[in-house]
Amino acid sequence: MATGHTDPQRRERILAATLDHIADEGVAGVSHRRIAARAGVPLGSMTYHFSGIDELLREAFTRFADHIVAVFEHHLGGAETPEQVREAVTDLVHALSEGPRRDLVLAHELYTLAARRPEYRELTQAWMRRSRLLLEQHFDPVTARQLDALIEGLTLHRSLDGEPHSRELTRLAVTRLTAVPS
Repeated sequence: MATGHTDPQRRERILAATLDHIADEGVAGVSHRRIAARAGVPLGSMTYHFSGIDELLREAFTRFADHIVAVFEHHLGGAETPEQVREAVTDLVHALSEGPRRDLVLAHELYTLAARRPEYRELTQAWMRRSRLLLEQHFDPVTARQLDALIEGLTLHRSLDGEPHSRELTRLAVTRLTAVPS
């Protein structure tokens, strides 16, 4: 394993190890020693790259939020017509709820941290703004906000339900919310 200046990926490995650790054991178990061991780096690397646990957590969760926004972009990017957008949102809900359990756990660890600490609330608010901006490319701001909440709620319900609701129910909910009143 490369060390010091010849190890340009060390910081990235630390951030990845932090997210892996949180997904496996939760935020409460994060320590410099545990993350360094998991990342396979010297303990001193932790304080060299990060001023403390809060900076490490903020950067790791920022990376995670970037990943989820990229998932939104992937699903919504090619949609042009209202029906294509509704189908893309339906696909998004199912991709998120059927995707890696790790993503679900990380999202809820971040939400729990944000519920307790304002500096993490700012991170989640920035994440939500980015998601809504993608939705606002297709819907008015109020509908985009509601749809963002619907995506979160349906994803959570589908991922935790012993018998997740069908794709048709997701499509119906998205259609009802986004239908233009006559």
